[in-house]
Amino acid sequence: MKIVTCFNRIVARVMTVLAAMCLAMLVALVMYSVVMRYVFNDAQDYIEPIGLLLVLFIAFMGAALKLRDGGHIGLDSLVKAMPPKVQMAMIAFQHVCLAVFAIAVCFGSWEMAMTTFDDQIPILNLPEAIRYLIPFAASICIILFSLEHLLTLNKREQQS
Repeated sequence: MKIVTCFNRIVARVMTVLAAMCLAMLVALVMYSVVMRYVFNDAQDYIEPIGLLLVLFIAFMGAALKLRDGGHIGLDSLVKAMPPKVQMAMIAFQHVCLAVFAIAVCFGSWEMAMTTFDDQIPILNLPEAIRYLIPFAASICIILFSLEHLLTLNKREQQS
């Protein structure tokens, strides 16, 4: 349990730093694009595909990080109305469903990445697979974070 939590803490910190760097790059890129377009009348072609990759990274990693923090969107009125044992079972069911969904995303995005590896993103000349490796990495993190929550629930239940 402690190993999983420690490992996930490190993964979450790395993800947070990378997502923050991507956000800073995105802000700088958009500002640069606006100045180039409206001041110098010289729009750069490469801004949009780079911005799209940055937005994908920020969104997917942000979703995984929010899952770890327990800040994801949830309708918990029904869960809070249940007895504590049922609440734990419902929360466990939620994390199992999240992990199963993340496994499906993992396989699907990996397959898409391998299918599109030889294709190039226009202008950037990078493999199209990058677009699919971002959700692949995020889904791995979601699986790890859901596992951490399940282990925490199990530990809490054993202490009760």
